[in-house]
Amino acid sequence: MRVDEIMTKTVETIRSEATIYEAITKLVQHRISGLPVVDAAGKLVGMLTEGDLLRRAELGTAHKHRELPGLFGGRDRIVHEEAKDYVRDHSKRVSDIMTRNPVSVHESTLLSDAVALMEQHGIRRVPVVALGGLVGILSRSDLVRHLGNLMRGSAMLRRDDEEIRAEVLAELNRQVWFKSCKVNVAVHDGHVRFAGTLHDGSVGAALRVAAETVPGVISVRVPIAS
Repeated sequence: MRVDEIMTKTVETIRSEATIYEAITKLVQHRISGLPVVDAAGKLVGMLTEGDLLRRAELGTAHKHRELPGLFGGRDRIVHEEAKDYVRDHSKRVSDIMTRNPVSVHESTLLSDAVALMEQHGIRRVPVVALGGLVGILSRSDLVRHLGNLMRGSAMLRRDDEEIRAEVLAELNRQVWFKSCKVNVAVHDGHVRFAGTLHDGSVGAALRVAAETVPGVISVRVPIAS
């Protein structure tokens, strides 16, 4: 599956020269937690999120001052960091606090690769670009919504019992933990029943989950571990 199959295509954006108040108004009005920042041509130049607004002088949450050392010992570095913090904590311009060169993906990026990128960078949303312009945004809520659609479709599906049993067994036979299981599998009207002896409750839970992942399964019953 590609990113453009589930991304949000109508995206609220903000210009880099806009005020932070304008950005906050959009965040609140549209109940979103992040805004792609674009230039006059619609090119992505940054990202502004709620996280960028946590440290603000108005809230009394500005960064604490660092103690300046003597003439030697990193004085220049601390002066530099203090000046950067002051700008972020007090500026009224989006361009001063946005994240520049944000992580983005192309519309043809595989969904699995986009999710891996989001996890790697610890971000909740990623802008989607094509031909140099912003064409959408992929957020965790998009992923959750699509997951819900898939689960709803699976729950409503009715299939032949033998097809279900064959798919359950195929899934189980791919798992290392199933190799030592001594259980039988029966399916009747979509209800899966495992019979046999289990010595590990975790294996029982894994059997249940493996069966529940198969489309068409209505319920699952496993033996109680002894």
